[in-house]
Amino acid sequence: MKVTLIQMNSVSDKAANLAAAGALIEQAVRDERPDWICLPEVFDFIGGNRADKAAAAETLPGGPAYSLCSELARRHGVFIHAGSILEKIPGEDRFHNTTLAFDRRGEEVARYRKIHMFDITAPDGAQYRESAAFKPGDAVVTYDCEGLTIGCAICYDLRFPYLFQKLAEKGAQIVALPSAFTMVTGKDHWEVLLRARAIESQTYVIAPNQTGAHKAGHETRVSYGHSLVADPWGHVVARASDGVGFVSTRIDPERIRRVRAMIPVASHKVTLPA
Repeated sequence: MKVTLIQMNSVSDKAANLAAAGALIEQAVRDERPDWICLPEVFDFIGGNRADKAAAAETLPGGPAYSLCSELARRHGVFIHAGSILEKIPGEDRFHNTTLAFDRRGEEVARYRKIHMFDITAPDGAQYRESAAFKPGDAVVTYDCEGLTIGCAICYDLRFPYLFQKLAEKGAQIVALPSAFTMVTGKDHWEVLLRARAIESQTYVIAPNQTGAHKAGHETRVSYGHSLVADPWGHVVARASDGVGFVSTRIDPERIRRVRAMIPVASHKVTLPA
């Protein structure tokens, strides 16, 4: 299976973001002919204030971002793992950060709401309080992609190995991790965490990231880029640099089988005493 990771510099202009996502998908289909395409986290809208987010959020199913990805999947006969978008929650003033996946017919096959909220103070002093605007999900989600099981995670989920273990227990052979990983944390943690999660779960970890600057209120924030794919042995088998674009590689199911046969960690698990 050939996969393509789209790397974007999304901003607080939904129409521009959707146009950019559509153009990158069209180019990737033309140049790479992939089976499966993954967009980054919040590809539809990032930054802005609460009112801007409310205007950009969608009620699912439906909405411009949902419809764009469904239509492109159907038109080109590809799977599209639609990064994440802002999802409205009835009766709430917060949103879900939601992944959607569409099959080759453009039909929705998975919906995952980000579980772990990015509430941190970065080394440069910048404060991130994702839980102020987003409500966490509570479901572990996988879906079938023509015989391969894909597990869903988003960005900060990367720091929680138990989620990846749970996805592997549910049969995941690939974990998709659309992200908007920051420059200040990404330069030190991005690659090492992705490789660690791939080794621990013995899955391919596919991580398209945002790149470049966007405005969040009066602050300028920068995403790290360097979208990559780590194989089940922890090797980086595809990597983007900085800037908008895409990178592709092939997933080898036999590689997953061999790694799991060599080191059968799933059968070695024990229950530790409390």
